[in-house]
Amino acid sequence: MTRTGPRDAPDVVDAVDVVDVVALGESMVTFLPSRPGRLADVPSFDRTIGGAESNVACALAAAGHSARWISRVGDDAFGDHLLEAIGAYGVDVTSVRRDPARPTGVYFRTAGDRATDAHEVAYYRAGSAASAMSAKSVDLAAARAARVLHLSGITAALSGDCLDLLWELTGPRPGRPLVSFDVNFRPGLWADNKGPRVLLDLARRADLVFVGADEAEEAWGLRDAAEIAAALPEPELVVVKQGGSGAVAFDRGACAATGVTDSVLVPAPRVDVVAAVGAGDAFAAGFLAATLRGLPVRDRLRHGHLMAAAVLTVPGDLAAPPARDHADRLAALDERAWETLRLGPGWTQAEQAPEEVRTP
Repeated sequence: MTRTGPRDAPDVVDAVDVVDVVALGESMVTFLPSRPGRLADVPSFDRTIGGAESNVACALAAAGHSARWISRVGDDAFGDHLLEAIGAYGVDVTSVRRDPARPTGVYFRTAGDRATDAHEVAYYRAGSAASAMSAKSVDLAAARAARVLHLSGITAALSGDCLDLLWELTGPRPGRPLVSFDVNFRPGLWADNKGPRVLLDLARRADLVFVGADEAEEAWGLRDAAEIAAALPEPELVVVKQGGSGAVAFDRGACAATGVTDSVLVPAPRVDVVAAVGAGDAFAAGFLAATLRGLPVRDRLRHGHLMAAAVLTVPGDLAAPPARDHADRLAALDERAWETLRLGPGWTQAEQAPEEVRTP
């Protein structure tokens, strides 16, 4: 069987291409049920891929940015599938290591919304190849060769070596790329109660932080967006996601001279939701895409909402993003038009002018 992607190699490279975004973290082969029902009752499953960081890399590559995914996968057929599927989006997977001793992680989930109780998820990731990522087994030069390095709290929970790797990548050093950190608090991944403190400390070492108001409340007992931002005084930008009501960004860079934090609230458009899985990753991808283009914070939030809406209107974790000019037209709507915008399945393929996709 032909294998793609290098096995373990020293962290020495002659030259590494600088890409727009590097996303580092575990991706797993995902099995979606062929029909509704309990996992015990579903007779067959459709195979796809899932992983917070690789989702971001795929969405950015589909939107026209250069992206690299860094991880470890097993030297097995599921590892082949991940490399081929993620690479098919245009993501550079050459820095993914193959582990001959550990398997590629897999998980099964029902068709229900993961954000509610109407779902089941069965993970088989303990001892996975990705859990063996470390500062010695990852190509650090390739990880740092980016305008943006995107990480998440999921990686920190996989193993002690993975956590040490995040400490290394978020540490101060000359020429460090902009570090984007999605808190992604998953209580079930933490074997002790140290997760909330660890994630807070890691977030404070980043330049840009994404955090949901619901997970901030569960992890840190903070629900108010301003309180969440106050608990993260170091990052230049803190984006607090508030579900269907929208997102608010606290921009310290805008008023660095005065020390005053500027806040920008952008409501989410109304969306005919098919499935909520992957929306947070898509929001981060949309925000980062607009950041790479140097757009103002309000437009970054709007592009985040639009990318999330693309995923919300399909069954899986990934969706074709809207064409850039289409997204730009929608992001430029006036406040009233934005607030009346409604998006349903197939909207990313529509070629209508903004006026034609609005609802009264």
